[in-house]
Amino acid sequence: MGSLNINGRAVTVQAEPDMPLLWVLRCELGMTGTKFGCGVGICGACTVHLDGAATLSCQTLMSSLHTQKITTIEGVQGPEAQALKAAWIDLDVVQCGYCQSAQLMAACALLKHTPNPTDADIDSAMSHIVCRCGTYPRVRAAIHQAAAKRRSA
Repeated sequence: MGSLNINGRAVTVQAEPDMPLLWVLRCELGMTGTKFGCGVGICGACTVHLDGAATLSCQTLMSSLHTQKITTIEGVQGPEAQALKAAWIDLDVVQCGYCQSAQLMAACALLKHTPNPTDADIDSAMSHIVCRCGTYPRVRAAIHQAAAKRRSA
């Protein structure tokens, strides 16, 4: 049994210490916005925030979680998230949509720490997420658009 801070709420879960956070979110709590892709940390579909940093939940064991604040796509909010969601829609980023929660989570973490990212910053922050549809140019454009909107606000 463990207590977690997920999306600003204290949650108690029944989970073994070696259970990945991804399975706790999806199976124990029914939070299916965080996707299962590969399970070995190479596709990035399971990206969440741990204390604001983009983190692979399939590689984060319950035993490593203590007082960290966990944010999932269901709970991501704030000006960066709003600007990114608007840009995603405006530029029609999504195709199949499977990786989009992870893309948004990684982009939010990037804009919080780097409000005026370069292409290299974006590529570095987003490189761990595989998009089979190849929407990388639109993702980059949407991040630039969201950053510009935040600067002008």
